[in-house]
Amino acid sequence: MSTVPRLQGLPPEIGRASRLVVLGSFPGAASLAAGRYYAHPRNQFWPLLGAIWGLDLVALLYPARLSALRARCVGLWDVHASCRRAGSLDSAIEDAAPNDLASLRRRAPGLVLVAHNGGESARAAPRLETLGIATVRLPSSSPAHASWSFERKLDAWRAAFRRAGVA
Repeated sequence: MSTVPRLQGLPPEIGRASRLVVLGSFPGAASLAAGRYYAHPRNQFWPLLGAIWGLDLVALLYPARLSALRARCVGLWDVHASCRRAGSLDSAIEDAAPNDLASLRRRAPGLVLVAHNGGESARAAPRLETLGIATVRLPSSSPAHASWSFERKLDAWRAAFRRAGVA
């Protein structure tokens, strides 16, 4: 058994009106410490969504960011509920326990699309597709995923948000 302590993820931020749910893998160390999704200052999640919607989400306090997501029918959650991981890299995730992704339809009856934020999250796509939930894999917003420019990521994210009718 690993000597790395078990980490607990964040609760879902999904409203009944959510049409799109962005699924990450598991919160990074900065997010866990802050108790907020995408809290690392170099993570591009909030700048990407801000660019899609023409809002400065980075300038908003976290509760206002979540309100902006809810107002635009977007939810957030992660594939893993808990895991062991030293650091923040997805490749270091061990002994992961899944979130109840089958509950997505109950949580968001009008769900149109699940957007996987990166490859680790996208491994859950087959489970969702067997539930009749459409999925798309997005390039990770993580600062560790630097092979794509912000503009290239933005194009992919914008296309998914348009597909779900939330752009």
